[in-house]
Amino acid sequence: MATRFRVLLLILIFSDSFITIWAVGLGINYGQIANNLPSPRRVANLLSSLNITRVKLYDADPIVLSSFANTDVEFIIGLGNEFLQRITDPAQAQSWIQQNVQPHISQTKIKCIVVGNEILTGNDTQMISNLFPAMQTVYSALKNLGLNKQIYVTTAHSYGILANSFPPSAGSFRPDLVEYMQNILTFHTQTGSPFLINAYPFFAYKDNPGQVSLSYVLFQPNNGQIDPNTNLHYDNMLYAQIDAVYSAIKATGHPNVQVQVSETGWPSRGDQNEVGATPENARLYNGNLLRRIEQNQGTPAKQSVPVDIYIFALFNENMKPGPDSERNYGLYFPDGTPVYNIGLQDSVPRMDYSSSGKNVSDMFIESSRCSNSFIDMLFSLNYF
Repeated sequence: MATRFRVLLLILIFSDSFITIWAVGLGINYGQIANNLPSPRRVANLLSSLNITRVKLYDADPIVLSSFANTDVEFIIGLGNEFLQRITDPAQAQSWIQQNVQPHISQTKIKCIVVGNEILTGNDTQMISNLFPAMQTVYSALKNLGLNKQIYVTTAHSYGILANSFPPSAGSFRPDLVEYMQNILTFHTQTGSPFLINAYPFFAYKDNPGQVSLSYVLFQPNNGQIDPNTNLHYDNMLYAQIDAVYSAIKATGHPNVQVQVSETGWPSRGDQNEVGATPENARLYNGNLLRRIEQNQGTPAKQSVPVDIYIFALFNENMKPGPDSERNYGLYFPDGTPVYNIGLQDSVPRMDYSSSGKNVSDMFIESSRCSNSFIDMLFSLNYF
């Protein structure tokens, strides 16, 4: 055990790749639909050790936000679908911000509120009608409180909002959603907020493994595809999907709205019919994507605009409903060990998710910011 601890500490201190790759501003989705996750304080230490400084939540969990106080982490927080109807009332919107945002913003960096998730591709017509008014009232409440320059407002969409996605230059929104999209895109143009899309090449491969190239979706070497309208070459599906969204937005008359990928990832396991859900494919997808992000690459149609992505997800979540894949998108198991190795996570030790005390694992998670006195302490305790 002592040898293992010494090797881990040396990796953390001396590995250039450990610092470089994770310092490029990668975003991560921190879901909590599980009953076995480590405490938010330990998660804060884990993300600090990885130099991940952007986190997306699906709510405004006060314990999480407090645990990240006085750190460099920037948060996107979520206003859940269940709140939409109530939030269309300006007084309710302001009350929500006063209760969930204002207590934290002096110490925790909150940069965005996502109003609803994948509303427009759902079946709840009332919720669909409430989405845009809710976005407006949240923004107005922020403005009344003097926070609209500090925190932007948006919503996250499923890739199912598109009627056509290939070739990317012919990307278009579903006809039944164009009216809603016009209002939302006008809002983005006026407020300068980004358009968020949840894009998963895994779904395209799972549904058509005989027709979709696995190398194409995993960023592996392949012949790629040519957009016949632009002659642009695409060597991976995700970038083609992003450009299809840009084309759909441009077709509505809003060419200056920025697209961000609020979710993308690959499951490490799935049900028998979920073709491709393996640890190796997940490792290749996320690992190759991270290397693209490190290079600050843009898409073929937006070469000067680095792709802005939040990986889904930080942990496997054992209580998520649906197919087995839904519970297995995490980069980490709840104990802090990596689900697979993408070149960095093997240097992060296991995490004890008990709520009290500080064990040796905690100290190693914090070792990225250790001092000489900390190292001396470990020697004095005979850990080496």
